[in-house]
Amino acid sequence: MSRPKPTSRFILFTLTLLLLFHFPTPIKSSEPQNPAADETEDGELEELLALDEQVEQEEDQDGGPTTRSSEAELLSKAQRIVLELNHDNTKRVIENNEYVLVLGYAPWCSRSAELMPQFAEAATALKELGSPLLMAKLDAERHAKTASSLEIKGFPTLLLFVNGTSQAYTGGFSAEEIVTWARKKTGEPVIRISSVTEAAEFLKKSDIFVLGVFENFEGPEHKEFVKAAAADSAIQFVEVSNIEVANVLFQNVKPTNGFLGIVKSEPERYTAYEGTFRVDEILQFLDYNKFPLVNRLTEANSAKVYSSPIQLQVHVFADADDFKKLLEPLQDVARQFKSKILFIYIDITDENLAKPYLTVYGLEESNSAVVTAFDIRGNSKYLLESDPTPSNLEEFCSGLLHGTVSPHFKSQPIPDNKNVTVQSIVGKTFDDLVLNSHKNVVLENPRPGDGKSVRIDTKVYTPWCITCETTAKHVEKLAKHFKSVDNLLFARIDASANEHPKLQVSDYPTLLLYTANDKGNPIKLSTKSSLKDVATTINKHLKAKDNAAKDEL
Repeated sequence: MSRPKPTSRFILFTLTLLLLFHFPTPIKSSEPQNPAADETEDGELEELLALDEQVEQEEDQDGGPTTRSSEAELLSKAQRIVLELNHDNTKRVIENNEYVLVLGYAPWCSRSAELMPQFAEAATALKELGSPLLMAKLDAERHAKTASSLEIKGFPTLLLFVNGTSQAYTGGFSAEEIVTWARKKTGEPVIRISSVTEAAEFLKKSDIFVLGVFENFEGPEHKEFVKAAAADSAIQFVEVSNIEVANVLFQNVKPTNGFLGIVKSEPERYTAYEGTFRVDEILQFLDYNKFPLVNRLTEANSAKVYSSPIQLQVHVFADADDFKKLLEPLQDVARQFKSKILFIYIDITDENLAKPYLTVYGLEESNSAVVTAFDIRGNSKYLLESDPTPSNLEEFCSGLLHGTVSPHFKSQPIPDNKNVTVQSIVGKTFDDLVLNSHKNVVLENPRPGDGKSVRIDTKVYTPWCITCETTAKHVEKLAKHFKSVDNLLFARIDASANEHPKLQVSDYPTLLLYTANDKGNPIKLSTKSSLKDVATTINKHLKAKDNAAKDEL
């Protein structure tokens, strides 16, 4: 008997896990040191850093502020700052530096290629900030033994080594997110800004940050602020004491001691905190307010998106052109349900992201815009069956919050069951042909109340189930054998393409006998027994001796 196909919830969470980068837990390298290599690599690193300083000095001497280098030049410079690890120098570099952030990559890995320039840009920014962190990369394919000693298995893998002891990287994958995470892990949870000029420059480079306003950077509220900054490794915390400086970063801050707010580079730009200054409450505020009104899901950010504590999620599937038209009205709706519903956009043309999710709803062939919802609390999924207009979206979301939207269950089109021995059941007909089957049988056989009961023997199968084919043939034979029994109907449902809240399947193939007087407790028939034994079991439960077929087949 085949194992069951995963439930919708399991599929959804499995898909989410599959989208994440794999960051294995590292162990300390045990490779032998190479003294000669030590001197060589130390010299190379010093030369590279000296070269960067020389270039900067020459640029400054040319007069005034230097013009911004081209993207290629910046990348080249950044890549020089990132130390290349190998078999000989890895152990020494890690043990001789207090902080080392290692990027394990493979040349053929597309995700590594996407992360590499962000990693290099972060290295440049950290160097300019005077960070003690050394950024290094390791070709894990070329130096497989060294990578294995660090327990680098997936690509890309980021590991932070603090005094030789490693910990997995848990931040984002943009240069800004890498810088923020690295600074917090190396002892700088809060940045203090003192001037309007400094604030303006910071604002240009930051997509999201938390602002704290304190008169003297002391007191219980400030302590809780700093603790929250240290606990949250993803968002940069900034503190100021001057109101003029504060208003450069956050509009309309009133003179006060103990202001906190989050700033994002998106339509819902400013959100002020109105709670008490306690670490847990501040972190909860961030969890509910750090995301954009509408989040575009990618493989790189899926872990961050699904870390949200918001349990009710609306997924919008559309191509780029349709999404442009939907974005503004969708943001307006999202603003109304902020902190209550998480809105996620998935490019419907991205088969790796969209198709697995749409399959859960039975909509994998869809090309036009689709709006679905998933409630993690109740393991329920929903579908907007009307056009995604602003009014329909608002009504749909309101219904989700108030529990007035019916859950969605997959169903194939209603089939034509004329002249068939075994009828086909789909999600839409399960109620009529199974749970309320006496009405259908009445239409075709004697009416209710004439002393005859109605039972249904339903075969649950899936196309990918190998042993289901054999069972299907047995069901066909049983249906022909019992064709003279008026109160017995044989039916079939493809449980991989059809769902119903009362259809509970634990394995495949499954034979369920729904008796007319107890539809809520179907009887499971053995799929391993002989045809004769199954027929005997069916006759036993029918208890209609006049119409019972012979046991012999």
